[in-house]
Amino acid sequence: MTSQSSTTAAAADGDRSARPPAVTLRGLTKVFGSGGTEVVAVDNVDLEVVDGEFLTLLGPSGSGKTTVLRMIAGFEISTSGTIRLGGADVTRIPPFDRDVNTVFQDYALFPHLTVQQNVEYGLRVKGVGKADRRARASEALAGVRLDGYGARKPTELSGGQRQRVALARALVNRPKVLLLDEPLGALDLKLREEMQVELKALQRQVGITFIFVTHDQEEALTMSDRIAVFNKGRIEQVGSPAEVYERPQTQFVAGFVGTSNLLTPQAARTLLGQDGHWAVRPEKIRLLAEGEPIGPQQRSAAGTIGEVVYAGPSTRFLVDLDAGGRLTVVQQNLRLSSTDVEHYRGNRTLLLWDREHEFRVG
Repeated sequence: MTSQSSTTAAAADGDRSARPPAVTLRGLTKVFGSGGTEVVAVDNVDLEVVDGEFLTLLGPSGSGKTTVLRMIAGFEISTSGTIRLGGADVTRIPPFDRDVNTVFQDYALFPHLTVQQNVEYGLRVKGVGKADRRARASEALAGVRLDGYGARKPTELSGGQRQRVALARALVNRPKVLLLDEPLGALDLKLREEMQVELKALQRQVGITFIFVTHDQEEALTMSDRIAVFNKGRIEQVGSPAEVYERPQTQFVAGFVGTSNLLTPQAARTLLGQDGHWAVRPEKIRLLAEGEPIGPQQRSAAGTIGEVVYAGPSTRFLVDLDAGGRLTVVQQNLRLSSTDVEHYRGNRTLLLWDREHEFRVG
């Protein structure tokens, strides 16, 4: 990046941080049921979404992330707490009066309308003139690389193309915030990975705040400026992908975001001389090569290879530690093949990692 572009980017970041948050949640709570059968789906959530950022709500099924999204959209009414959009309280305002749009996993396109008509639909409901809505819809389709597809029906498109039509239909209204409820969940893996890159590039291009819900950790790490990790209706940690992955604050975050690789308290005392729960990410550990020295800033642990999983580009070694517990080691297959890895099972080994890569959780 040149000096001029760096200055421009810094100025843009400064302008963005000076504006009020796009979304502010304070004490947001949602309770379903009554008369002794209450279920607390969202429990006193506080969150600020920076204007123009890509924020992901990540968590397992039933963690509360989708309910939070639906409350921001206005499809669910909170039991208590407040929701602000750009500083304005919208907690009790109906969905159609909120400056947000939602993209769903099933796309929700009208099959009897053309692509152009689907994208124009929201503008037509708002009373936008024919020429203006046609121009804006064409611009939105071009923005998602579907110019020339306006005359087709949704059934004539691939899954990825239908997803882009749904995005164009949401973006054509120029909402302050775009809400995305697991929009890539119905796509196959290859297309899903392609759409992750496209969606993030599109968000940078249009500059609209995106709030994205997913249970897929890799998807969250790939796309987000920040991630809010949900568990049992609460947020356990909010941070950049690197912060959440490299420095998880709780055992749940350490295990849910990436492969769980916790040292038991007994192993931590034996190997680290520390109490509590500690972890090392699998890719930070390697099997010690014969004759390889151990440096002063490195840690070693003896064990037995219990299982070997060949995964094409990499191999996972599940090692039972002499100190107790099991660690997973991930190594790139620079020289190994699927036939080679079979010879490792049951072998004694010594694991090696840098001390800076071990961290305490909880």
